[in-house]
Amino acid sequence: MPKHRTTIQEGGRVVIPAAYRRALNIKPGEDVILRLKDDELHLFPVRQAVNRARRLVRKYVTRKTLVGELLTERRKEAERE
Repeated sequence: MPKHRTTIQEGGRVVIPAAYRRALNIKPGEDVILRLKDDELHLFPVRQAVNRARRLVRKYVTRKTLVGELLTERRKEAERE
């Protein structure tokens, strides 16, 4: 996507061009994250950050559910009684 020049408005407001909002699927009122990295400002939707975190965590978490584990424990306890 080509670069776009904009101006900082009153209160530090910046208008994100429609093409950029469409590309990121950002809707009015949606929360975004701003990150300063190497003297550059990066903006991305919160949902994108959440999805990225989920992908990272999935590498280390098994597919077992806590409900399933709890039911298994309860069944074992019931058999012992």
